Amino acid sequence: MFQPLTKADFGGASPDARIYCRPVGFVDRPHELDEACLRVSDTMLWFAAWHISLRDRGTVRSAIVAVPELADWVAAMPGGLGQAAMAQRAATVRPRGALQLGDRTVRLGEPQLMGILNVTPDSFSDGGKHVDEASAIDAGFGMATMGAAIVDVGGESTRPGAPAVWEGDEIKRVEGVVAGLARGGVAVSIDTRKAAVMEAALAAGATIINDVSALRYDDRAMDIVARAECPVVLMHAPSAKSDPHEGGDYAHPLFDVYDMLADRIAACEAAGIARARIVVDPGIGFGKGVGDNLALTNGLALFHTLGCPILYGASRKRMIGALDNEAAADERLGGSIALHYQAAGLGAQLLRVHDVAETRQALRIWRGLRDTALTA
Repeated sequence: MFQPLTKADFGGASPDARIYCRPVGFVDRPHELDEACLRVSDTMLWFAAWHISLRDRGTVRSAIVAVPELADWVAAMPGGLGQAAMAQRAATVRPRGALQLGDRTVRLGEPQLMGILNVTPDSFSDGGKHVDEASAIDAGFGMATMGAAIVDVGGESTRPGAPAVWEGDEIKRVEGVVAGLARGGVAVSIDTRKAAVMEAALAAGATIINDVSALRYDDRAMDIVARAECPVVLMHAPSAKSDPHEGGDYAHPLFDVYDMLADRIAACEAAGIARARIVVDPGIGFGKGVGDNLALTNGLALFHTLGCPILYGASRKRMIGALDNEAAADERLGGSIALHYQAAGLGAQLLRVHDVAETRQALRIWRGLRDTALTA
């Protein structure tokens, strides 16, 4: 049940209260609003309001506040909440710059695609399609040609119920594929939670690490990323154990996922990993029900307040089938494009997809609409 938030509510806030300031009210023509809107980092998106939520004593109260009015609301907040709100505002508008992936520079002013290349026999959608090294390399080059800025190579399925893979076998699956793609000039991400696999893939030419456990699964992972000084994707999953889908009992999915990622960013910074090298991923489908996934998608813009680029990945996932008569994984293209188009409209800088060409076409339409709104 919705509970409205007023300035007076801050007077009774407990010391454990938390504030969340989500950009809303996106506008096509910011130049017509002068100072009444803000830009999301260095993206092509501007917004005219904040959705402010106060989470305290098991309840959430919310209000929509116009951009120019935020200062008045902050003035009514206790010191800690006010400081947090202003930090979130600053993080939202701060430019993200670019990801430097070896010799490749991936600019984040508009959404970029990360192509999914699973060299596994049992991934939920494409398992077994790319187990041959040569065909996997060809598939990766194909994704790059079709518009993927990054190709994400994974050697272990993380679908629900998937068996664990010994790190030596995982290295055998990915090492040659990573090396072949890197030699050909492709920016390669390694999708793994194991330190030994990270080391082998980085040595083979990978330039970014994508860890579904947010560097919690392997005790050595944090140090490897810090020493490599490479970008890293921190994904939310409810468990850091062998099955990342364990748990998933959320009081409020959007805020619970946000809080966990905020904690992981702080841990990474304490270990010497600069925030500028961190990408966050809400982990669609990992230990989350359909309602949780939809809430995270609708609230995706909140993650801009962490000050990191956002990766969104819902490609062919079960939530699409759940909303469309249990459509099979290979019949979820329309849903995949719809979800990633929505994510682009909320400022996601990286979209992790199986269907690169089709999603690239959708993003070209998105870009055309944005360009026309800004220049007409």
